[in-house]
Amino acid sequence: MQSNLKVDFHTHIISEEFLNLAEKYHDERWPTLEKTCDCGANIMIKGKNFREITDQAWSTEKRLQDMDEEGIDIQVLSPIPVTFSYWSDPDKGLELAKFQNDFIASIANEHPKRFIGLGTVPLQDTDLAIKEMDRAVNELGLKGIQIGSNVNGKNLDDESLERFFKAANELNVPLFVHPWETLGKERMPRQNLMYMVGMPSETALAAGSIIMSGMLDKYTNLKICFAHGGGSLPYLLPRMDQGWEVWPHIRKTEKPPSHYAKLLYYDSLVYDERNLQFMIDRFGVDQIIAGSDYPFLLREVPSGKGVDKLTNLDEMEKAKIHGLNALSFLDLDKEQYV
Repeated sequence: MQSNLKVDFHTHIISEEFLNLAEKYHDERWPTLEKTCDCGANIMIKGKNFREITDQAWSTEKRLQDMDEEGIDIQVLSPIPVTFSYWSDPDKGLELAKFQNDFIASIANEHPKRFIGLGTVPLQDTDLAIKEMDRAVNELGLKGIQIGSNVNGKNLDDESLERFFKAANELNVPLFVHPWETLGKERMPRQNLMYMVGMPSETALAAGSIIMSGMLDKYTNLKICFAHGGGSLPYLLPRMDQGWEVWPHIRKTEKPPSHYAKLLYYDSLVYDERNLQFMIDRFGVDQIIAGSDYPFLLREVPSGKGVDKLTNLDEMEKAKIHGLNALSFLDLDKEQYV
């Protein structure tokens, strides 16, 4: 197997024929896709432009062209987080999840050596989420599930969500946590601070919730990767350890937070090789997975850009971050991508 295989673990995709549930259910809270030209569209919510996207978000041909130009062998495809729609009626949320899972599976099946698919589930209903996770992985062949960083304001350690994590542990389904519905977003209406400050803070809260919950002691097969390098988590860990030490009555874990942080995974999307080195020092090289946030403006080009700037990593350690760790996290046979 080629040790220099490059996998972009963090990419997003949407169908050009995205479901118009806003029209079907007469509710403008649903995200819709409004084409502006053959090469672009707006994601609309409540009649307003939530995000401009290009055809990179849906065109397989354009995506493959970009991958070839940037030296990426494989992309891991996941939905655009705004489509989680956890606020919705669970059955309607399941309808959208099934549509996206079927679409992503079709792309991965069409190009099995270039694309790996992650699914989505209606996490606002644990029973439906578990059922759709099972279908996505065991019927459609998707290799994991992307979930949001909170569910209608409930952190991931909320007792209503634990059965989902227990099921992921039992089914050996890897989870990719992406920030959405960012905490404090009402305080960040300007300068796109929601993307630059809010999302990393939201991700740290999600990771901290998992770390402090005790679930990683109970569910030892649970594999979770956090987007955006874990946000601000790497820099908060000493403070979390101190809190664990001085407030023993809050402890739900056998060991301090920094121990559990090393059991989790993180993408490499931190833009700066010094931050990436700090993550490696904090978590270990085996826990870092290259990812770019393709095709959005904040993405890193190419995926894993900072890895090759690190002079103290040997070639095998770089190969792990560039691709081998992603395949290991997803429990895939590396030989099939030779």
